[in-house]
Amino acid sequence: MNNVLLVEDDLAISDLLEINLSMSGFTVECSDGIQAAAELINEKEFSIVLLDLSLNDGYGLSLIPVCESFKIPVLILTADNSLRTKINSLNLGADDYVVKPFETAELIARIHAILRRSGQVEGPSEEVIDDIIIDVERRGIVRDTEEIYLTTKEWHLLLFLLRNRGYVLSRDVLLDKVWGYDYYGNSRTVDMHIQRLRSKLGTDKISTVYKEGYRLEL
Repeated sequence: MNNVLLVEDDLAISDLLEINLSMSGFTVECSDGIQAAAELINEKEFSIVLLDLSLNDGYGLSLIPVCESFKIPVLILTADNSLRTKINSLNLGADDYVVKPFETAELIARIHAILRRSGQVEGPSEEVIDDIIIDVERRGIVRDTEEIYLTTKEWHLLLFLLRNRGYVLSRDVLLDKVWGYDYYGNSRTVDMHIQRLRSKLGTDKISTVYKEGYRLEL
């Protein structure tokens, strides 16, 4: 299980993020300031730090050297949308930069991406949907000893749904994260692939949320 240090002085945001991250399988420690966060980093092991910039006891970027000394990746979470701050944060060593407000599903996807790049274990190698066993590492899917074959895009779509299980994912988010920024198709592509996944897997756990998108149920 990956340990997340959340450095955020807005209690409402901190509480909500702690709940959402915990639901996604992370262990979360919270800190409302730089000094307290630095002490936690010295005491415990963390897989990633989620760092706000405007904190009660200083500017968040001053924590990056501490994180770097322990080889902990940093994802900036801030309301500051200025290009200058983004570039400065990345140049100082931040691994990613997310502007508030944000979609929780996208944040979790970005965390997973950072953990993959840093070579850290993200979670179980097997996932289960009803009577279907999904071997994430081997990219194998079995139901009652019968193997299920997916296309590359179907597999990537299923994997993204699994990593964000329980969350509503809009068609735009799915297009962006599964097909990529340079894809010129429309949201009907997502609908067709969802239908194929449901058919091949034989499950009703991939639900449609009216006017919102899709969700893989817990």
